[in-house]
Amino acid sequence: MSEGEQLATLIVDDEPLAVERMQVICSRIPALRIVGTAGDGAAALRMIEALKPELLLLDMTMPEADGLAVARNIADIVPDPAERPAVVFVTAHDSFAVEAFDLDAVDYVLKPVAPDRLERAIDRALARRGASNGGGANAGGQPAEDKYISEFWVPHRSELLRVGADEVSRIDAERDYVRLHVPGGSHLLLETISSLEKRLDPARFIRVHRSHILRRDTITGLKHDGLGVWSVELGEAEPLRIGRTYLKSVKAMAGR
Repeated sequence: MSEGEQLATLIVDDEPLAVERMQVICSRIPALRIVGTAGDGAAALRMIEALKPELLLLDMTMPEADGLAVARNIADIVPDPAERPAVVFVTAHDSFAVEAFDLDAVDYVLKPVAPDRLERAIDRALARRGASNGGGANAGGQPAEDKYISEFWVPHRSELLRVGADEVSRIDAERDYVRLHVPGGSHLLLETISSLEKRLDPARFIRVHRSHILRRDTITGLKHDGLGVWSVELGEAEPLRIGRTYLKSVKAMAGR
């Protein structure tokens, strides 16, 4: 995008006051040009087809068609991926983040929207647009051949934090959540460990137990505890028992 060029932006929200507030915030961001607003999902899809916006600031919960439904249907009305708008979800709910990023959302901004937080989302949209124009990437800014997740977006106070997959050393199941262990702490993410496992690169991560996934390079050894029971050794951390279901694949990693 050349200097002075702006992203044609469509605001979608069923609350008039929320639309008005967003218009005020956007008016102070030079990179944005508001081309319209929509009050529900069906109207949003009609306006996307008619106005061809480059960016959607999209509410999550709306009558008729919610934000997720709008995002899913964009491809039907804009067949060319290069012409589809970037999507930034703007919502009061943090429980839809996994679904949002599965749909290639640029960002997920929690209400009440802070102007500096929205500006960071716009920066990401601009960066993605630049990567797309440069070629060699898909709509998510990732190499087209990379089908595995490379980053996580986790709730933290009033925003979502980016956590690179290479920062995560261990993933633990906690009912319908997973806990991502990173240097200095951990993050909870609303997703089951089984669904997340399918999106992880098996060359980088391995499931060792129904409740544990490990980054492969954190494993320093395998230990036979007797009676067919094995554990993975993790350097200075406590060893983890290997579940019987996963023992064969873990041993295969070690060429056993």
